[in-house]
Amino acid sequence: KAQVWMAENLKVTHFSNDDSIPKVTSSKVWSTLTTAAYCDYENKVINSNTYGKLYNWYAVVDSRNICPSGWHIPSYDEWFDFTYFLGESIAGGKLKEPGTVHWRNPNAGATNETGFTALPGGYRADNGLFDEIGFSCYLWSSTEFDTLNAWMRKILNSDASVKTGYEYKIYGFSVRCIKD
Repeated sequence: KAQVWMAENLKVTHFSNDDSIPKVTSSKVWSTLTTAAYCDYENKVINSNTYGKLYNWYAVVDSRNICPSGWHIPSYDEWFDFTYFLGESIAGGKLKEPGTVHWRNPNAGATNETGFTALPGGYRADNGLFDEIGFSCYLWSSTEFDTLNAWMRKILNSDASVKTGYEYKIYGFSVRCIKD
């Protein structure tokens, strides 16, 4: 089945039913969450204008749906199919915005031939601190790894591949939706 992906990171502040997603600025509060939340990188809205919001995994899998109607968060398998089709070792390059306006040098292999335009929005860690803007794009999947972790994909400035891994659900990562 052909996949249709959103062309930018999600920036929503409400679920599809119009309920607000809680915005959490406090590192202390962020580090203890087990419910949906979002933030702006370094709590600066200007960062979200470019890179999108950062969401914890609880927001990603909330039944109220963070994606617009007709879209959903990609599963582990949907991410796998996408990156496998592109070629695991070069998929990151095909997804990244080329140049160094947003990505730090060397932005290895970046061509954006897919039109995905991955941007290095960094992340918010489990301790509530922010890191890696300009260097990395972390993207959630909807698939749980275990009770504390969920699967994600990582694209780095220094590598043309897409890395697969899992991370604590309380991390704040970027989100892309895929068409139903």
